[in-house]
Amino acid sequence: MRTKFLSLLFLFAISLHAQDKKPYQLFDKNGKKVSYEKLLKASLKTQVVLFGEYHNNSVSHWLQLELTKDVAAKTPVVLGAEMIEADNQTQLNQYLKDEIDQKKLDSTARLWKNHPTDYKPLVDFAKENNFDFIATNIPRRYASMVSKKGFEALETLTTEEKSWIAPQPIPYDASLPGYVEMMKMMGDHTSPNMPKAQASKDATMAYFINKNLKANSVFIHYNGTFHSDNFDGINWYLKTYNPTIEIVTISTVEQKDISKLEKENFNKADFILVIDEDVTKTY
Repeated sequence: MRTKFLSLLFLFAISLHAQDKKPYQLFDKNGKKVSYEKLLKASLKTQVVLFGEYHNNSVSHWLQLELTKDVAAKTPVVLGAEMIEADNQTQLNQYLKDEIDQKKLDSTARLWKNHPTDYKPLVDFAKENNFDFIATNIPRRYASMVSKKGFEALETLTTEEKSWIAPQPIPYDASLPGYVEMMKMMGDHTSPNMPKAQASKDATMAYFINKNLKANSVFIHYNGTFHSDNFDGINWYLKTYNPTIEIVTISTVEQKDISKLEKENFNKADFILVIDEDVTKTY
């Protein structure tokens, strides 16, 4: 009788496991499973969190908001994002201070099409709690200039326009993995100015993150995962501008099987957020 009971109990446990559908799993850079609590603890002990996202992944955006809320519950935060460009900081500040409404912000700032679903909750959280939200990215028209003519094109800008970009000359290392990979992806005929345009974004985001650090606060930054994977991109520029800065990086990847980290995703970040590839996309 006891043997039969144990067999039924074992089958019941297997059934429960089969029904345990999880949309994501966190790993460390070495491929070891880690808990959300460990990510939260690490985020509370650092100066900067670079949350690399897939722009259309609903779980990625959900966890950004949850982590932001949980960090903010224990320490002051400053928020910032790739998705809002530095020359729109005035309009963003007006919205945060209730001087303009969402409709006015939509018409005066260059917001991404998925802003209402994916980034507005983060901006509104900052607004409700009187936290700063920093528009960190280079205006895209200037990045476009770099992609066509190199960093030298930025020297033609006015003093005001240059204030929306990392100080020139922008440091640049073409051997960083992200820039090397970009050249490979684009093919042999790609202009060497293409990764320089990416670097102008990374440098500008890093510059405004570093500029807006506050004592005893955590700066949480939302960016496409490519901008901070492999500890280069924004991470490299932050270390260049501020060698002693403390950073935690998060990379997002999608896998069919989230129970283990695929080898190609090892060492992408301090924490790798693995999301089921079937998760709903926001666009």
